[in-house]
Amino acid sequence: MADKSQAFPTVDPTIIELLTITEEDNISTAFSRAASIKPCPIGADGACCKVCGMGPCRLVGKTTRGVCGATLGTVAARNLARMIAAGGSAHSDHGRDLAFTLIAVGKGEAKGYEVKDSAKLREVAGHMGIPAGGKTTGQLAVEVGEMALQQFGQQSGELVYVGRATTKRQETWRKLGIVPRGIDREIVEIMHRTHTGVDMDYENILDHAMRMALGDGWGGSMLATDISDILFGTPAPLQSMANLGVLKDDEVNIIVHGHEPTLSEMIVVASQDPEMVALAKAQGAKGINLAGICCTSNEVLMRHGIPPAGNYLSQEMAIVTGAVEAMVVDVQCIMQALVELSESYHTSVITTSHKAKIRGAVHIPFDEHDALISAKNIVRRAIENYPNRGKTLKIPSDTGQLVAGFSHEYLNYMLGGELRGSFRPLNDAIIQGRIRGAAGVVGCNNAQVTHDDATLNIIRELIANDVLVVVTGCAAHAAAKYGYLAPEMMENAGKGLKEVCEAVGIPPVVHLGSCVDNSRILTVLTQMSTEGGLGQDIDDLPAVGICPEWMSEKALSIGTYCVASGAYVLFGVGSPVEASEEVTQYISAGWESKVGGKLEFYKDWRDIVAKSLEHMDKKRAALKLAEYDAGRYGASGDWRMVELEKLPLEEKMSALYGLPVAAP
Repeated sequence: MADKSQAFPTVDPTIIELLTITEEDNISTAFSRAASIKPCPIGADGACCKVCGMGPCRLVGKTTRGVCGATLGTVAARNLARMIAAGGSAHSDHGRDLAFTLIAVGKGEAKGYEVKDSAKLREVAGHMGIPAGGKTTGQLAVEVGEMALQQFGQQSGELVYVGRATTKRQETWRKLGIVPRGIDREIVEIMHRTHTGVDMDYENILDHAMRMALGDGWGGSMLATDISDILFGTPAPLQSMANLGVLKDDEVNIIVHGHEPTLSEMIVVASQDPEMVALAKAQGAKGINLAGICCTSNEVLMRHGIPPAGNYLSQEMAIVTGAVEAMVVDVQCIMQALVELSESYHTSVITTSHKAKIRGAVHIPFDEHDALISAKNIVRRAIENYPNRGKTLKIPSDTGQLVAGFSHEYLNYMLGGELRGSFRPLNDAIIQGRIRGAAGVVGCNNAQVTHDDATLNIIRELIANDVLVVVTGCAAHAAAKYGYLAPEMMENAGKGLKEVCEAVGIPPVVHLGSCVDNSRILTVLTQMSTEGGLGQDIDDLPAVGICPEWMSEKALSIGTYCVASGAYVLFGVGSPVEASEEVTQYISAGWESKVGGKLEFYKDWRDIVAKSLEHMDKKRAALKLAEYDAGRYGASGDWRMVELEKLPLEEKMSALYGLPVAAP
């Protein structure tokens, strides 16, 4: 639960500033609702069963079985499995939609879109076993898109991307019978198994949950990431700013919020269209300013430098500034409360997907086949709303500098060079002990804990202990808002990590994208495993996955597919299966004995840091690497870096990452 000794349940100064206003005006927000609506402890701990009409059955106190006789282990396992299935379905459905778009682009039926990375298209075709020789880009796009769609409906065999895992990992999955056959099949089967009167063995239920989650990580999510790169370009480092201070008081402000890059990419194009800019100026604005919330924001950030206004718990606060003409949403992580909140301001909340309408919102259907027309209609609606602004705006001044867009491909290039991309330097740095290990810090915000607090503390402590950190999703936004993605953060890194990052030209906290892009982390870890010197598989690596402020079912699917891939994964907030000791033990020690990875929950971020470092040192010892010694390597002797420290921020970023210095 949030620390009630704090004045506000967040460490974000922009949100503290705006919450003061909402409290004075008695305006409901997620923060005020979380303070008054306490989670049901029975349901939160996984002890409530509601899969049939004889309940809900609450297995607490003397009640040890449901009406049907279901035990606490069965109930907790069912609940967790269904949450994982829901999360996996969200990510995978995202991938399916992108496959349809890729096919339409290949056939010339999606005006405004194009294949922007043909090299990535051919690489993906290779992963799928599709010959690329002699084919046009359009032909290959259609074939890749159709193969992607087959992965959803496939009824037998193995997902094609399973072949991208290490040989050892593939053997482990086959031995356990958890190789996903088809993305949709595993989701349907998990819903069948958890129907009343079907699977009543918690181990059997949870092992299939791993199979289903693998269909997400090595299926739907990985397809979504690859197809996004093909259509919109593979990210490379770029400079931007973050937090609510990126809103402009003299421009039309449009927030894109959700998870579908097909929408946000075209909103970017429409907002830069001369016709739209002229219309904005005719309404009295100086131009159009685009910003983002959640993972849609990560998508346009890492490809266009569009600034993120904030993460999940910032979405209401953006409206409270009074400066947002339109909040354009698609799917996932969108609060229904936005519509009611907007009634106190002038903001138009615009839904765009047939899958995700909100009663009371404006609905403007987005059609990929006429994407620019749809996007212009949305942008025009925002522009026409500009004169309806109130006289007093409340835009906070705080912003954070950042560098984002480190795709797997770019990391490979940065580490190995233009002619021979390789993760060898990273592996060598870990072997030498300059880098202690690696951590992925990912996931959500949760209004039941202090917003951004655990995420920032964990990142700070890990890099200080020479751990290279990669971030995605709302955790990436948290890092950005407080400057953790800027070059200055190098000063907070341990001496060994700092020296490596300076030599290679990467920050100690690396932005890898949106929540579906956790599949990029799987790719990075797999390449580290196959590079040599750090074992044969992901479970040999001194690496962890951390989700400090989880709230979404998607986070549980991500955590589970990482565990099934061999990773040690730690969640904050609290455990959804805490009521069942046997299930708690099974997803930790039980899963570890089978797949080498384990899933654990710790409410205190200090425990997460301690467990992470302990795990890395244990894996280093198993690999017979030198024991980590923080004092082994001195301060950087690179005279160039000493000189760079004297430069202004933008010139330093230009020198480090080759980014242009912004015009005054």
